Amino acid sequence: MPGRPDAVTAPAPAPTRLARRLGTVDAVVVGLGAMIGAGVFAALAPAARAAGNGLLLGLGLAALVAYGNATSSAQLAAVYPQAGGTYVYGRARLGPFWGFLAGWGFVVGKLASCAAMALTFASYAAPDHARPLAIGAVVLVTAVDYLGVQKTALATRVIVAVVLAALAVVVAAVWLGGATDPGRLWPITGATPAGVLQAAGFLFFAFAGYARLATLGEEVIDPARTIPRAIPIALGITLVVYTVVAVSALAGAGADALAASAAPLATAVDAGRLASLSPAVRVGATVASLGVLLSLIVGVSRTAFAMAAHGDLPPVLAAVHPRYRVPHRAELAVGAIVVIIVAIADVRAAIGFSSFCVLGYYAIANVAAWTLPPTQRRWPRALAALGLVGCVALAVALPWRSVAAGAAVLTLGALLYAIRRA
Repeated sequence: MPGRPDAVTAPAPAPTRLARRLGTVDAVVVGLGAMIGAGVFAALAPAARAAGNGLLLGLGLAALVAYGNATSSAQLAAVYPQAGGTYVYGRARLGPFWGFLAGWGFVVGKLASCAAMALTFASYAAPDHARPLAIGAVVLVTAVDYLGVQKTALATRVIVAVVLAALAVVVAAVWLGGATDPGRLWPITGATPAGVLQAAGFLFFAFAGYARLATLGEEVIDPARTIPRAIPIALGITLVVYTVVAVSALAGAGADALAASAAPLATAVDAGRLASLSPAVRVGATVASLGVLLSLIVGVSRTAFAMAAHGDLPPVLAAVHPRYRVPHRAELAVGAIVVIIVAIADVRAAIGFSSFCVLGYYAIANVAAWTLPPTQRRWPRALAALGLVGCVALAVALPWRSVAAGAAVLTLGALLYAIRRA
């Protein structure tokens, strides 16, 4: 019966499904490309406003919640190595409704995120021509994804290398610029538990890209071995990078300066004698935005593909390209919708609901992981509980407008599901 976990089984991969071409290294790079993105260039400012130099505590809390979610996603991906991520896991472990709700929230929320990243990229690269350039970026990224997942992985390698180089320049400029003061890191002043929790909410979404590997479960070689290895590795590397960057920015400029800045890493560089290197921040942010857009379109199209294969979206989107072995119609549809959003609206300041929807998506993943039998569990069940509690806590900490908009999106999805079933 619908809704009962024991009544729903994971469908066997059909011969026309996607090709498995990503090894462990490629999988780690895809995860890094999704996580080490534009968020690191901007998230420190709202985190500093919320918690001062206590943002480092928020970073640790965000990483802890992300680890709980990552282990849930990794072990579910090993059991259900199919495109679609939590949409597939929710259907298999909790019932069709919960899978649909996860997929709906992810697709709708991330479409807005795609448009926001395209506009962010264009605003850094050429502010006077932001909208046409953003549309061009979406078309370019969709074309790269269309040519196959290996081309996507290759482009992501280049992007990750450029972003890491830019962050290395930022860190070096801060510590060699002569304005650093380790006393700005300790003691922690002005931070409240609520402020640290809100800072963790801002910083959590910089980690959230690890789920991109789960949505690519049908394109990974030996997924039962590769995905559980790749997700923690990518998350660990990202945590190290973010910690070094956050500590450097705090020591270089202080929490107050970061909180007041629209470009906190540039502010940290400008505080020292090597301010001439601050253009590296703009280059890094530009390329990072493009990298996030690349990974987002991949993730949304795979989820849409899985939903179409189960009849939750138009079946025409379930087609696989005979040569490139990608869900080409789903990719083209996602690209077209993002182009329309970019052309008619600026959603950079209106995607708080996306954060709420993503937390709901991960909450369902954690509940699904909780139901795994001991023979299929790779990490303690307590980590799934940690991830679930963390998702709820961070969702509650979001601004009320974001909560209201996200709840409205999920409610609309539930109504659409009920109408379709009726």
